Amino acid sequence: MKRIAIKVIPNSKTEEIIDAEPMIIRVKEPPTKGKANKAVVMLLSRYFNADVRIVSGAKSRRKIVEVGET
Repeated sequence: MKRIAIKVIPNSKTEEIIDAEPMIIRVKEPPTKGKANKAVVMLLSRYFNADVRIVSGAKSRRKIVEVGET
């Protein structure tokens, strides 16, 4: 298991992952009712080809995610 610090930018025009420190994730979904969090988890799961879950910062733009093995 690896933990990564990320910064989420909701309501973007594109969905992308910018490899920086912290990793920047742009998603199209708004930050309401967990929609942006679900989009982040799905995007990172495809990027790392592994299970991803948000460990801390569920209501913040700065989050810690845990990347597991497939």
